[in-house]
Amino acid sequence: MIVPAEKELRAVLARFAQARIEHDVCPTGRTSRDLEDSTYTLCVLTGARTAEQALLAADALLEQHNASRVSLRQDDETLAA
Repeated sequence: MIVPAEKELRAVLARFAQARIEHDVCPTGRTSRDLEDSTYTLCVLTGARTAEQALLAADALLEQHNASRVSLRQDDETLAA
């Protein structure tokens, strides 16, 4: 699986969260479509079949991004020493 860029993943998560909130507060046809679209995008991006699986996968991907950033920082510190 191709790992999505952190920025793109965070943007899709934000879009999903906004759609979920709007649909929960005042469900309409538009909010339903927005939620469906954002869920689909999140699932495609993470390679998951459900919103729940996609959110778990997104958390794991964000952890990978964080671990990579920490590793790069440590490598930089080692080279600087």
